Amino acid sequence: THCVSGCVCPHNKVLDGKGGCIAPEDCPCVHNGNFYNPGESIRVGCNNCTCRNRKWHCSQEPCLETCSVYGDGHYTTFDGKRFDFEGDCEYVLVQNYCGQQGTNQGTFRVITENIPCGTTGTTCSKSIKVFLGVSICFNKCDGQSEVIQRAPGGKMPFQIRSMGIYLVVDTTVGLILMWDKKTSIFIKLSPSFEGHVCGLCGNYDGNGNNDFTTRSQSVVGNVLEFANSWKVSSSCPSANGTKDPCSANPYRKAWAQKQCSIITSEVFAKCHSQVEPNEYYQACVDDACACDTGGDCECFCTAVAAYAQACNELDICISWRTPSICPLFCDYYN
Repeated sequence: THCVSGCVCPHNKVLDGKGGCIAPEDCPCVHNGNFYNPGESIRVGCNNCTCRNRKWHCSQEPCLETCSVYGDGHYTTFDGKRFDFEGDCEYVLVQNYCGQQGTNQGTFRVITENIPCGTTGTTCSKSIKVFLGVSICFNKCDGQSEVIQRAPGGKMPFQIRSMGIYLVVDTTVGLILMWDKKTSIFIKLSPSFEGHVCGLCGNYDGNGNNDFTTRSQSVVGNVLEFANSWKVSSSCPSANGTKDPCSANPYRKAWAQKQCSIITSEVFAKCHSQVEPNEYYQACVDDACACDTGGDCECFCTAVAAYAQACNELDICISWRTPSICPLFCDYYN
């Protein structure tokens, strides 16, 4: 019905914002600035939320949270804290050995080794080591996994499988690791570990403000102090800071900006309101500038794929690859 008397609605009706009047229970729900009509559903984490009577009604499934590392040292913790860190060492990504000095009993540890991948001091993940009572090593150079130590009796607490471009490690302890056989690592953890882990992926307590917790359990504000504390070997040099690769390679900047603009373009439009694109765009530009010793397109593709993966976590699937932009040979992967 239409409003009357200068847009005043009759009793038990409210304005719909379009010059009409509706029943209060027919009002939309709002999520990330978008309006959804009654009966419409969205995905929040691993839960479905349905709009009913102006409120979201969500399922209560426990969700696995994700820590991601990709490209030139771009990290997102389990609690959503983003930071950049370039260090040329082995680092603890996540572990549940988190007592004083990390000496208490735990069940798993994930370590990544970083190596230079450009002339500007850029570093990328080379290998991943997973310790679960057994040791598994994944090497970027050959894309292969190697079981270094077998469990007693030969029973393995994990399963390795391929899923599209990813190598997936399913463990029996509540940890899932996804690796693109290049420089992207995604670690998913069961809610049972909330507040009981530490490392570069943070402490998984729902609060991103205290994720910079050092090995000695001090909360600091400096990324370098935090990240350097998680070196595996104390003899390894400490990182001194990050450089701007586009300043070091200015001739690559225009190309990088043009290529990476796909992230902020209409191609990803339906994801922009759910996953903020600008930080991913800037990370893409930095990586495309930095990879100046070959593999520049691989660095660009990895950066865009990281944003696509963040969208996919919210069930927003974007078909962004084309024969000319980061193509995949689907027959091979299928």
